[in-house]
Amino acid sequence: MAKPKAVFVCQSCGAQTPKWMGRCPACGEWNTLVEELVEAPFAGAASENAAFAPAEPIAYKDIKETRNPRVRVGMEEFNKVLGGGVVMGSLVLIGGEPGIGKSTLLLQVSRDFAGQGATVLYVSGEESLEQIKLRGDRLGAAGDGLFLLAETGLERILAQAERLRPQALVVDSVQTVHSDKLSSAPGTISQVREVANQVFRYAKRNGVPAFLIGHITKEGSLAGPKSLEHMVDVVLLFEGERDHSHRVLRALKNRFGPVSELAIFEMTSVGLQPIPDPSAFFLKERPLNEPGSVVTVTIKGSRPLLIEIQSLVSSTLFAGNPRRMSVGLDHFRTAMLLAVVEKKLGYSFAGEDIYLNVAGGVTIEEPAADLGIVLSVVSGLKNRPAPPGLAAFGEVGLSGEVRSVGQAAARVREAAALGFETVVLPQGNLAGLEKEGRPDIRLVGVPSVQKAVDLVL
Repeated sequence: MAKPKAVFVCQSCGAQTPKWMGRCPACGEWNTLVEELVEAPFAGAASENAAFAPAEPIAYKDIKETRNPRVRVGMEEFNKVLGGGVVMGSLVLIGGEPGIGKSTLLLQVSRDFAGQGATVLYVSGEESLEQIKLRGDRLGAAGDGLFLLAETGLERILAQAERLRPQALVVDSVQTVHSDKLSSAPGTISQVREVANQVFRYAKRNGVPAFLIGHITKEGSLAGPKSLEHMVDVVLLFEGERDHSHRVLRALKNRFGPVSELAIFEMTSVGLQPIPDPSAFFLKERPLNEPGSVVTVTIKGSRPLLIEIQSLVSSTLFAGNPRRMSVGLDHFRTAMLLAVVEKKLGYSFAGEDIYLNVAGGVTIEEPAADLGIVLSVVSGLKNRPAPPGLAAFGEVGLSGEVRSVGQAAARVREAAALGFETVVLPQGNLAGLEKEGRPDIRLVGVPSVQKAVDLVL
């Protein structure tokens, strides 16, 4: 019998080396190499692969189109992120920081499945059954269709699933479950890959939707091998600030629907509650007639959101080295916009500390918020408030021009629905919107940041 071969596998990127090194030669991370045994191929692997791959090539025209049935749960926002509901036979991976609400979300989804008469198997490798039941009582879980299992052995979990035949399977979490086929510790790259692969095969073979909860790294990305994200059908990221009650669920990958869809929930004593009007939720505490406060319209997935951008410009205490701080915005892009303001508008920030913040703990990544950032900074510098019924959006170039952005009509409709009277937008977007005719709101097109500042401030 051949002696098993040992290799050292990086737990950050998955690279393999024949000997231990302090630093991974592939990704440069320190102390991430863990010794693992190279396992012999599983005897049943060939037969399992044969069940999913056709024995002979099939002509494209001979393949029959099949509709993937969907099951809708009680949380409409969750259905929207998935593209209209949970697809039968799909594997969904949900990642997020510890304590953000991943287990609460999936327990609510399990409750809704069981409420429709389906059988759900909820497997937990991190909590006891008593802890899960306490949370379930708070969430209103009841009925005979929800089964709980505290187990970390993959083979025993799949055996119980084959016996129970549930209509949905939840595994919390993929990093705590291990397979007896491998000798490596739970949470290692080989174990995570094997667990996800076996759950994937079970879901496809039985047509059962399966949900995996995954941990994330300190950088905010999903822990484990990158192949884990390629293996699953849907990747959802659950994020939010601990100091805020709202949580954001967005799709990073979806084989059955659009990506970048977004749902916003509020964490309450009875679980996660969908926020039907997130724009009003984020603006409900906005101060009026306050310098540095400007509302911009951003797009999250297919949904427009009105977000308040705040700026504070004050004299620096560190001559020659003023502070530039931003929360919820890209630091490099805000630095570029400040340079555009100094060069094209003639303002000087040499002796000023500048603090930028997106109210509500939201992160804005798209360039359509550039115009709102510029107006907010100039408003804070001149100590002159923007009109309270004004919203602005547009991308700002290095020459000071305001460029067109996508989905301008949806942004204007959202501003009008919230009672805003004026929208400052790129000149290039104005022509298309004037053809539609919007008597309920005033549209002001600007070609440059100089024109926008002159009109607003």
